[in-house]
Formats: sequence, structure tokens, C-alpha cells
Amino acid sequence: MKQIVATFFFLFSIGVFAQPNYNYSALKSEKLGRGVVAIRESSRDVFSSWRYLSSDPMNVGFNVYRNGTKLTKKPIVKGTFFKDPDVNSGKGVYTVKSVIQGKEKNELSGTYTLPAEAPIGYINIPLDRPADGVTPAGDKYSYSPNDASIGDVDGDGEYEIILKWDPSNAHDNAHNGYTGNVYFDCYRLNGEKLWRIDMGRNIRAGAHYTQFMVFDLDGDNKAEIVMKTSDGTIDGTGKVIGNVNADYRSPNGRILTGSEYLTVFNGKTGAAMQTIDYIPQRGNLMDWGDDHANRSDRFLACIAYLDGIHPSVVMCRGYYTRTVLAAFDWNGRQLTNRWIFDSNTPGNGGYAGQGNHNLRVGDVDGDGCDEITYGACAIDHNGKGLYTTGMGHGDALHMTAFDPSNKGLQVWDCHENKRDGSSFRDARTGKVIFQVKNNTDVGRAMAADIDPKNPGVEMWTTESGGIRNFRGEVINPDIKGLSVNMAVWWGGDLLRELLDKATISKYNWETGKCQPLFTMEGCSWNNGTKSNPCLEGDIIGDWREEVLLRSADNSALHLYVSTIPTKYRFHTFLEDPVYRISIATENVAYNQPTQPGFYFGPDLKGVFRGYDFSLDKK
Repeated sequence: MKQIVATFFFLFSIGVFAQPNYNYSALKSEKLGRGVVAIRESSRDVFSSWRYLSSDPMNVGFNVYRNGTKLTKKPIVKGTFFKDPDVNSGKGVYTVKSVIQGKEKNELSGTYTLPAEAPIGYINIPLDRPADGVTPAGDKYSYSPNDASIGDVDGDGEYEIILKWDPSNAHDNAHNGYTGNVYFDCYRLNGEKLWRIDMGRNIRAGAHYTQFMVFDLDGDNKAEIVMKTSDGTIDGTGKVIGNVNADYRSPNGRILTGSEYLTVFNGKTGAAMQTIDYIPQRGNLMDWGDDHANRSDRFLACIAYLDGIHPSVVMCRGYYTRTVLAAFDWNGRQLTNRWIFDSNTPGNGGYAGQGNHNLRVGDVDGDGCDEITYGACAIDHNGKGLYTTGMGHGDALHMTAFDPSNKGLQVWDCHENKRDGSSFRDARTGKVIFQVKNNTDVGRAMAADIDPKNPGVEMWTTESGGIRNFRGEVINPDIKGLSVNMAVWWGGDLLRELLDKATISKYNWETGKCQPLFTMEGCSWNNGTKSNPCLEGDIIGDWREEVLLRSADNSALHLYVSTIPTKYRFHTFLEDPVYRISIATENVAYNQPTQPGFYFGPDLKGVFRGYDFSLDKK
């Protein structure tokens, strides 16, 4: 069996991957570095891996060095990893250099420093935990790391981590109560803190209030951060936005009046570069459906290539009733409002009440521009309604190419109206492919290719009657032990693993049961029963995904990297815009796992460079 050396763009051209109609040569995407990482696999062995990029020639090889000494006898052409045995506990500087036609290319190299006495299995990222506080009601609270995102804030081609600190008294919109301030930090992977933003007393803490978008919006290869702010927000340089003395908190801890801003922050310094009025303002609370902001303060956000070239940021308000999306472009100096979609606009009434606690972005209609899948409806790239199914609100949403034979994207959605259950639809038209109706609230839904005997991506919910394929057929009626929270590409094959709390599990398609594969000891997870990590995704190293969890004592982040060998060499998922945006939106409200804009799994068709994909099914 020969080694596969696969490139997404080549496979696109021969029809192996379903794909959106992006013009990749025009798309303003990130400038990615080599992403080298080194992890102690044991007390003696070190596992190193790195990115294979679309700019690399197909026949590229790689040499690996430790502390300047070459470790590889011949360039590595199978996979993008190297196991370094018999390494002492001292510091190791690992360098990977590409080899093209027998010559090393220093400009295409990458380096990672493994610290002395590094922990086994993960990168330890120490944190500066905010001090405990006391509310005006006299209640004490403390802080823990919550959602995180990634962005290259300094232009070196490698990611930094932007981390949200949540107070222990964070509240859902449905509940009264004061909350502590929300903080955002930026850290390098070695634990160096670059800045801290204090959102101030006038931004309430909770999963639905502060959605933060981290992305390079102006094409300077340095990421910005965009968030809703208010009077009293303090940027990363110590500058106060608006009136520092303003206090809009009501006696029950809610924030029902006062300023609402949208701010673009510099990713490297945390400095506020521009602040404008948030669109839309809350106005009359009852216009959203209640008088206590349970509906008016439901926020979502995303990144989208609305013109097919430049990334825009879209800030969203409301989904139970009125729904408003406002798209903005950032040119490095100022925000420009591209369009506003409002369900109150005549003709848009069918889009009210259709949003989820999350959203998906991708080119669903093949015009080269992104659309926004907003729960049970979709908004076109021009800010017009694309379609609405009328099935209403749900908690979870998955969009990818489920069917390897179909070039389009599909959506698996669950609904909490005690009527529509869960539905599988065409992402372009909203046409329902199949539906599992249920008279209960269906709160969770998952989609992942976990069974190589069954074609395409599988899907299930808490009330779906079992695991279903893209035709709606039940392939296993028993979902006991299957996570409905997160998924991760962790193993060495093309199937996906399931992630719940601090355990990665593998579905055994022979027995129909899920079995633990890897447990991340000494860690904790976020957001109650959602049990999600701070972040999961292809952050560093080869094409597999990493898991970022907080330590049990909230003093550090642990970035777990798979050390399982793999025979595959794929370009990083980060070069697919649908996947990259799914990382940017993972922190939004109820976190959902990453998904690419093409089919990825053991049903890849055909033979490529001597490798028969069908062998993975035997």
C-alpha cells in the first residue's frame, strides 16, 4: 500500500472532494507558516509534526533538526511527522526545512522550541488569571478560562490564542443577577501575554452576550478582534471607551439601557482602532418580544467572504423573534456597513424566529460568495433572504458535504418547538431531504463520518431514533455513549473521533459502541452540559486537529496534539475557507465543532498517486 500525498486543490480538480465555487487565487486568505510543533510522547520520545501547505510542490520532502543537528537520514516524503527517540529532558529546538529537488529551502522552514521538562502529551500555556471580585449585591465570584479563538496577530504565520475569561456568576439571558466583568487576553503558545481587554461593567457575562470575531479583515496578515462594547470598556493599552463612570446595570443585574458599540481591536496590542454604534440598537425591548432582554440580547457573529474576495464581519442580534444581521468591512482604518438584513423589513417576515444558538458560513449556491446559514433559514451574500424553512429555533447546526456523490452542501439541524424534531436539508435551497419529527424539544445534534461501512457523513440527535445516514436510514438504533457535543479528527485514519468533556472516543462500527481512545487528565471543560473545550481545530502541526482545554485549577491552558502516526499527508484544513470560518465562529453561543466545505472521509473516490481510498474500508 503506497503512501498518499494528497492536496485539497488537486483533489478538487478531479472531483474527489465536493467543493464550493471559491476562486482561491482571488480569496484574501491567511499567510500560514509551517506550524511546527513538538510534543513529548513519553519521558524519552518526542513527536514532531508540521503543516503541509498548498504552496508546497507535490514532491516536497522535509528534513528535521534538533538543536541544529539533522535527525533525518533522508527527507521525509510520507506524512508530515517525525518521532525523535531517546531525547533527554532538556530544551529542544526543532526545525523543519522543506526539501525541493534535493535542496533545502530555509524560507519555507519552521521552528518550535520544546521547553525543558515539558509535560507529556500537551503544550502547557500558563495564564494570568484575573483577580476575584464582589458584585454590588455582595456576592463573591472568581474566574475560569472559557471560549478561545486563534489568529495570527503579529504576521509571523503562526497563531496566537485569544481567550475569554468568564466569571463564575455568568448568567444565561433568562436569569437575573449581577455578573463580574468579562476579560479577553491574547497569549502566545509559550504563555507570553500580549494584552488584556476589560469589557467593563456594562457588558454582561454569559454565552449569548459577547461573541468575538478574530480574523485578518484588512489583508495585512495580522488578525483583528471585533466585539460589541459599551461605556467603560478598557482596551489593551488601558484606554477607556466612552464614559468610564457610566453604570447601566439595573437592580436585578440586567443591562436594559445605555450605550452599545461595535469596536475593532488591534490583534497585536489590543488597542481599540475604531468604535461605532452597534447595529441594531436595542431600542424598545418589547419590539424583540419581552421587557427583560431575554430576546433582545441574544447575539451571534461570523466571518464571511461576501464578495468572494475579502472577509467581512457580520454581527447579529435576535433569533427567537426579530432577527437582524449587519455586515461590515474593515479596510485598516474604518468600518463600512455593507448591508443590513432585518426580519422586520416588509417581505422578510418569514425569517423571524428562525435562528439557532450558532450559525454556519459557506458558499452554498455556487456563486463564489458566502451565504450565512442562520438556523432554519439562510441569508444570501448580498444581504437578501435566500430561503426559510419555517421550522424555527434550535441549539445545534452542522453544515458540510454529507454525501460524497453530491457537489453541494447539506445542513443537519435540530429544533426546539416540540414539532419539527430534526431535519436534513439542502443548504442551497432549504429543500428538506428527510425529517425526524418529534413532539419534544430536540436540544442537541451531531454529524461526523464515524462508520466506514456506511457511505458519507453520519448524523444523530438525542431524539433521532439512532444514527442515520444521509438518506435518512437508521444504521444503528443505539446512540448510547455517543457524544452529541463535539468531534475531532484525532486518529490516523480518515474517520472522525468524538469529543466529550476531556475524553476522545472512537466509534467501533463492528460492535456499534463508542470506546475511549484518549483522556486528557488534569483538565476541565466549559459551559455546563455542553462540556466543550476552549477550542478544537487544526491549530498547529499536521492535518489532524488539536484540543485546547483549561487546567483543573484554571491556571493554564493545555493544548493537546495527536501523536498517533498517520499514513496520510493532507494540506491543512485551514486553507479551506468554510473550515477556517468554522473555527472563527466556534466560540459563538453554544459551541459547535469544525466542519469543512467538502466531503472528507473514507469514501473519497478513486486512486490518487497509487493509493486506493477504498482500502480504508477493508
